[in-house]
Amino acid sequence: MELKTPYLLFLGDVPDALAAKTAIGIVEWRPEWCVGQFRMEGCGADCGIDDLSIEEAVTRGCKTMVIGVVNAGGVLPDHWIDNIVRALDAGLDVASGLHMRLEDNARIREAAERSGAQLHNVRHSNRKWATGKGTKRRGKRVLAVGTDCSVGKKYTALALEREMRGLGMDADFRATGQTGVFISGRGAAIDAVVADFIAGAAEWISPAAESDDHWDVIEGQGSLFHPSFAGVSLGLLHGSQPDALVICHEPTRKTMRGVETLLPSIQEVIDLNLACGRLNNPDIRCVGLAVNTQALEENEAKGYLAKLTAEYGLPATDPVRFGMREIAQRLKDGF
Repeated sequence: MELKTPYLLFLGDVPDALAAKTAIGIVEWRPEWCVGQFRMEGCGADCGIDDLSIEEAVTRGCKTMVIGVVNAGGVLPDHWIDNIVRALDAGLDVASGLHMRLEDNARIREAAERSGAQLHNVRHSNRKWATGKGTKRRGKRVLAVGTDCSVGKKYTALALEREMRGLGMDADFRATGQTGVFISGRGAAIDAVVADFIAGAAEWISPAAESDDHWDVIEGQGSLFHPSFAGVSLGLLHGSQPDALVICHEPTRKTMRGVETLLPSIQEVIDLNLACGRLNNPDIRCVGLAVNTQALEENEAKGYLAKLTAEYGLPATDPVRFGMREIAQRLKDGF
C-alpha cells in the first residue's frame, strides 16, 4: 500500500508512551511528514508535536490520519469511532496498524464510502501479489538480517538510510512491517503475505531502480534460524535479491525469542544467509554487523564491538549508540 502524506497522528486516550510507540517512531524518523497529533481527553502519551483538531490538521494540508497506537487485541475502542468518522468526513484517509480492519466497523465503512476517502489496514494488504521471479533488476539493495527476531533490524535499516543520505548517496528505506510502512509511506507487512507470494511481495517492495547507483535499504524480518519465522525470512531474502547484508544481533541472549532453540553464532548466520541469498544474487556479500548493546555498559559495548570487528573483519557498531557511518561508507566505496 501507499499512504498519502503528511499525517495527523491519532493517539486516542492511550495511557503512556509505550502504547503510542508507532506514532513516536513516525515522529522520530519522519518528522517532516507529521503536521500534528490528535489526543483525546485523558491521553497519557505525547509525541512532542503540535496538538491539532482534525479541522486544523486539514487546513495544514494533512492527507492521512494515522492511528499510531498499539493495544491489547489490536481492536478499535468504541469511543474512538466518532473521531475516526469525523476525519473521514473531513476528507482525510485513515490508516491503522491494528489487527482489526477499519471497514469491519459499519460507521467507519459508511463514512469512507460517503466521503470517498481511503481506508488503509497496514497489516492487511489488498494487493494481489505475484510470485517471485528472481529476475535481476536495476539498482542496489542492502538487507538487514538477524540472528533472532526483535534484534533491531528496522532501526538498523533506518539508521543506515540516514547515514547513506548523509554521505550523499541515493538511498530509500523499504518497509516490510506495519510501523515501517508508516515511516516510509509505502510497503507491506511481509509476515501477513501468503507464503507462495512472499518473494513476489519483496520484489514489489524493492523494485527496479531508475539508476544503477540507487540503494534500497530493506527492513528485515525474523531469522533464518528461528523455527517460527524462518519461512518469512527466506522469502524476503530471495525476493529482496540483496547485494549486501548487515547482520543484526543481541549479545546477551542464549535462546531465540519465544522458543527454546539455542541462538546461532554470527558466523552461522552469515554463512546461511549468503548461501541462500546466492540463489538470486551470486555476488551477495556481508558488509557489517549491527549489534544491540543496550544491556551492556558503554565501555563493555565498545570492547565487544572491537572484538567482533577483529574476529570477522567487518565493521561492528551499535546503530543507536555509535551510528552506521562506517558501514554506509563501505557501501559507498563499493564494499
